[in-house]
Amino acid sequence: MLEKVSGSHRTWSHRVMSTERFPYSPLPERPPLTWPGNARVAVWVLPNIEHYEYQPALINDRDPWPRMPHPDVMNYGVRDYGNRVGVWRMFDCLDRHNIRATISLNFSVIEHYPEIWEAMEARQCDYLCHGLYNTRYLWSVPEDEEREVIRDCVEVLRKANGTQLNGWFGPAASGTMQTAGLAAELGISYIADYYHDDQPMPVRTPHGDLVSVPYSMEINDAILYRYQTEGEEFERMIRDAFDVLYAEGEESGRVMAICLHPYLYGQPHRVKYLDRALEYVLGHEGVWQATGTEIADWSRQHWLPGLESHFEQFAGGA
Repeated sequence: MLEKVSGSHRTWSHRVMSTERFPYSPLPERPPLTWPGNARVAVWVLPNIEHYEYQPALINDRDPWPRMPHPDVMNYGVRDYGNRVGVWRMFDCLDRHNIRATISLNFSVIEHYPEIWEAMEARQCDYLCHGLYNTRYLWSVPEDEEREVIRDCVEVLRKANGTQLNGWFGPAASGTMQTAGLAAELGISYIADYYHDDQPMPVRTPHGDLVSVPYSMEINDAILYRYQTEGEEFERMIRDAFDVLYAEGEESGRVMAICLHPYLYGQPHRVKYLDRALEYVLGHEGVWQATGTEIADWSRQHWLPGLESHFEQFAGGA
């Protein structure tokens, strides 16, 4: 057992992905996960509806607009297209398939784009808070300041529609060692910051466990930027991922996240591929099209309690 990190006085147990926080278990050895209606796959669809500041109020850790000098008119315009045009095209597509989406939402959108907020509320969307702005990151934010950011988000939603915020996903996937604990402290029940499993898993915090609902950086249209690919390729990826998860789900349920951005997949030359992918996925029996809150609540009540004794078998790695 390695006791110390080379060149450091930190013990091995202080590694970031500690199994104390993220209990480990190999997937093939877990008890089976049963979804409502004996579904094989829980599919949640996540449009990331974001607001990028034209001139960021604060730049820390990384510059959201690396082209200099500011303002970066080109990249801002690309994102702004999503809220002006792409989001409406995407809503139309989701409506055709009767999808209740989980919106990964920068909560400043509620104030800056009231028409989008009204459209989401009319569709009874679920909300996964994606911070306030997608240009304000959390990586080096002090704990007290991060607590205030998360508390502000909780209050924004409470004032907007009277509901408790259930889900958290850091802006630009940013966070600190304290993020999960602060989210739990403020009444949030699930988190999407971790992409380490195909089934819901617990995240231990001093304020009780959060449910980690699997998000995806692979089945995510951001690949159009990262890998210089196009809409038809992303449709193929959705189909291929679903086929594997659906086959595996016959024995034990899986989660599939389909992660979207209106400025990318709301483009006129791409949206037909989203249409086709959703038709394919939802055309199968044994698919539970669910929200993040529904997946988290079901898992907390029916799945995670039965895993505690299972985790103990592998606790030696903590």
